[in-house]
Amino acid sequence: MLDVPNITFFALGGTVSAHHPDRLELCDYRSGYYRATDFLEALPELTTVANIDWVQLHNVTSTAIDTAHWFDLKERIEQCLLQQDAVVISQGTNTLEETAYFLHLTLNTSKPVIITGAQKPFSALGSDAYFNLLNSFQVAACPQAAGQGVLVVMNNKIYSAQDVSKTHTYHVESFQAANTGPVGRIEANHQVHFMHSSLSAHTLNSPFRTITTPARIPYVPIIYSHAGADHQLLEALLAQTQLDGVVIAGTGAGRCSPAEEQAVAKVRARGIPVVMSSRVGAGAVLPIECYRDLGLLTLGDLPPQKARIWLLLHLLSQAQAA
Repeated sequence: MLDVPNITFFALGGTVSAHHPDRLELCDYRSGYYRATDFLEALPELTTVANIDWVQLHNVTSTAIDTAHWFDLKERIEQCLLQQDAVVISQGTNTLEETAYFLHLTLNTSKPVIITGAQKPFSALGSDAYFNLLNSFQVAACPQAAGQGVLVVMNNKIYSAQDVSKTHTYHVESFQAANTGPVGRIEANHQVHFMHSSLSAHTLNSPFRTITTPARIPYVPIIYSHAGADHQLLEALLAQTQLDGVVIAGTGAGRCSPAEEQAVAKVRARGIPVVMSSRVGAGAVLPIECYRDLGLLTLGDLPPQKARIWLLLHLLSQAQAA
């Protein structure tokens, strides 16, 4: 056996696992066709990188992944890393950044955890799945990956789960970190090169690392603001759901319409937290004077989908500490 790290591979499905008989078909394909064993057979080069155990999970499109899947994955990874050296995860790219960010905030480990996917199905001509998988194992095997939190590896770049987002529907360079850029890259000679690290609290330093699977997941929807947005959605949520928190995907630097503002005031009057974020995709949302009386939370440059995860975990942390 080679003197290489022991890595567990968790496969969750998505485009990376997809198949179509036509190698030129990049839109309509069947996710979940290929399994972890198929990837390992197609990439014998991985045997020189790591000793690999595999776990096939779910094998579904990433639009079907929910918070229960995340808690299950957290528990499995933490148990696995009691003995293994690192973990690599594959899943669909539609919600990959959300899975990565949830794990970034909740995993109680300093060992490397890498998540990847593909923009082209595994069966496609020139699929990015092959190198994304190979690069992910190379990063997981790199000693410098330890202590970095959860890392996303796509298109020869390494990103912190804190910063990365999907920015294009089909292009292979879809994953970007608009505010910070990548933390590293994989060179053409397969060397892993880290340039900097995220300073945000994560994994062992995260206040959410001890959260356990709850009996009930807090209900935290995202409201997307737009020109002419009114009060009806927020008031309906308040009247007809067990609302625990709200994230506003605001316009510009984090603004909502006057009608929405009135509805937000009613939500806040019930003691329900509201996070103001931005739909723009880059830049920070900061506290502003005109919303001071509403007591809105702002979370810097977190996009709405990640702000929702932070608020969900904040609510669970409060509940489990009580």
